Amino acid sequence: MVHEYVLTGGTEMEFYEREQERQRQTAAQRVAERVPERREHETVLASPGGVAVADTAERVAKRVDRLSRFYGDGSLLEPGAAEPAARLEKIINTVDYVGVRYLDAGVAAARTVGRVNIRDEGGRTVGYGTGSMVSPSLFLTNHHVLPDAGTAGTSMVEFNYQDGVDGRPLAVAAYALAPDRFFLADEGLDFALVAVDAPAAELAALGHNRLIEAEGKAIIGEFVTIVQHPRGDRKQVALRENKIVDIPERFLHYAADTEPGSSGSPVFNDQWEVVALHHASVPVPEPEETGEFVNEGIRISRICAMVRETSVPEAQRALVDELFAPPEAESAASLQSSAVGPPPVSAPVSRPAERAMAAVPLAQTREGMVTIPLEVTVRLADALPSEAARETEAIDPDYSDRDGYDPAFLARPLPMPVPSPDLAAVASAELRYHHFSVVMHRQRALALFTACNIDGRSSRRPRRDSDRWFFDPRLPAGEQTGEDVYRANDLDRGHLVRRLDPAWGTEVMALAANDDTFHFTNSTPQHHAFNAGQTLWLGLEDYVLNNADNQDLAVSVFTGPVLAEDDDVYRGVRLPRQFWKIVAMVGASGELSVTGYLLSQAVLIADLAGKETFSYGAYKTYQVPVRRIGELTGLAVDPHVQADPLERLEAVPAPREVVRAEDLIL
Repeated sequence: MVHEYVLTGGTEMEFYEREQERQRQTAAQRVAERVPERREHETVLASPGGVAVADTAERVAKRVDRLSRFYGDGSLLEPGAAEPAARLEKIINTVDYVGVRYLDAGVAAARTVGRVNIRDEGGRTVGYGTGSMVSPSLFLTNHHVLPDAGTAGTSMVEFNYQDGVDGRPLAVAAYALAPDRFFLADEGLDFALVAVDAPAAELAALGHNRLIEAEGKAIIGEFVTIVQHPRGDRKQVALRENKIVDIPERFLHYAADTEPGSSGSPVFNDQWEVVALHHASVPVPEPEETGEFVNEGIRISRICAMVRETSVPEAQRALVDELFAPPEAESAASLQSSAVGPPPVSAPVSRPAERAMAAVPLAQTREGMVTIPLEVTVRLADALPSEAARETEAIDPDYSDRDGYDPAFLARPLPMPVPSPDLAAVASAELRYHHFSVVMHRQRALALFTACNIDGRSSRRPRRDSDRWFFDPRLPAGEQTGEDVYRANDLDRGHLVRRLDPAWGTEVMALAANDDTFHFTNSTPQHHAFNAGQTLWLGLEDYVLNNADNQDLAVSVFTGPVLAEDDDVYRGVRLPRQFWKIVAMVGASGELSVTGYLLSQAVLIADLAGKETFSYGAYKTYQVPVRRIGELTGLAVDPHVQADPLERLEAVPAPREVVRAEDLIL
């Protein structure tokens, strides 16, 4: 719940101190309750390879995937090479070397951090805090620093309150806050988000650190860095033994050198992604190996969720959208930090060439080395990849900006299919990508179905120069069918959502959507002989999209495998023998038309398939009642059935083989 307090007269200092102490006490209670867990983590971390097993398997897998994408080492994602725990050891260990890029990224991230001057109505300073820019307009700090709009309205923030490289103080940039433009605070998560009253160009020069909603940014045993104004002093960086020792549901616990006055400091991982908002430092009940104090920060993913769920006035909605907007261009050297503008030093800084959501991975550059107390090893290679090899090598790791399938995309709304109660027990949550969504069968490790919107008016054709596939970090790797199944055999990775179907809109968006189709969640093993009998199967969407009766050159497509109990098992995966599509459009009459198709063969449709009659090369495309697809798959498709033209026929039609476009009944 969002809380707002009104402070009047001379009570501001008392309230600030009382709120700070209350947050410290609640943090102390959580720290005391988690003593057994921390000690267990300390024991595991002290053993060889402990960092790979101290946290949950799911969190470790997500961290492996995120680090692999950051360092450009796709082999870390191959499940056949090793388990996630072993793969993690490739990139996190005890070597204290990292590319000098780390320092450049750190300067950019630190530039966004400012000192909050908490002032009363008379302009008297009653306390200090820390905060940072998290969007082009918004500043993030603690609720106990800025508990209400009134306090924010009388307070101010100072940037560059620090010494320059020559040891002299920099020129401070001081700005008032603008809570009338935007203010959101929550006592439970101890955060406050407020607009800064400053020219856009000046804030752009400071830059901002994007808040990433996705998990996988940190695990137990990793180190964090805290940029802060301790006791309201000049900006400092805590780089010494800032180890994460526990991760309760909404918080991070870590041992670090934070001091009073550091409330609201951003907590960064080694890739300079904000993982938490620091808010309290408390003594441990009994001495521990991590030290006498445990520090607590609020997990950024939880703050993002709260902001997403909170209803704000329409005038402020644009600032929330801006907070979660994807970057226009993002490099592997700065996956998270969007800070821009010149650093506060006199020496010029060169920047790497950028490409939207892609750049040369750090692992494929030559960099100097510098000793830093970190647990990261950066591997170096000789050659830079050609542009042709870049197309599917840089899927944006921040999944929070994917909108997924849009039920209101067509002039007549159409929802996604709904799994039956039995299927719901094994179905994943909706996995949203750019312009399409996937729901997985977690036991079969294959898609139950995909749902995609296709806009023929703004479609584009990004090149397909490579076939590199990725696991989705939101789902355990064991619930996805990866590269092992496809090695040294006649199986192809069959796109369910075709590569070009979601590739529409701006060039940046089309490329991002194209890349998203190369997730293993969108792949189903298909025998290469399927191509011999697919006839119109691969072109169904195009035929419907370009039909003269299609009102808006827009189509929504649902597709998936028929997951039968008697499917043949190969390398632990049951291979589907039939595939289905449901294609929807709005005709010139304004009516919705939804048609269903099977990629199958006569013996399967007649339920006569046996080892002697089934052939992977005998496939044909059939138009079938949408109702039949629901029966085969266990998916509820009632709204789709109602718009099926075959339902208007007097007799239930037999499956119709489709050879030419003229055979389609739309």
